[in-house]
Amino acid sequence: MSVALRTVAVALVLVAAVVGCRSLTGKSPGATADDATITASVKSKLVADKAANLTRVDVDTNNGTVYLNGTVDSAEQKARAERLAWQAQGVKSVVNNLQVQKR
Repeated sequence: MSVALRTVAVALVLVAAVVGCRSLTGKSPGATADDATITASVKSKLVADKAANLTRVDVDTNNGTVYLNGTVDSAEQKARAERLAWQAQGVKSVVNNLQVQKR
């Protein structure tokens, strides 16, 4: 196979991969990377927070919307988790599904 033909074949495979990624998730590769960055940033903020124990909070992001799921010990922790999520760059909205569950 010639170098030119091989280059064209590789380019077609890459285009198919990008198109396939969008068709499977409905998001562009850039949007997927942005959501992953937001999720990592929010998780980092929750884990680093010394004022509350927020390590049990699950974080998912879709198109800039952060979803907080899991349980916390108080309404204050629930509110704190939401405030911290809003601090991450790129967050468009926060859906706080955290449940308060006393131990």
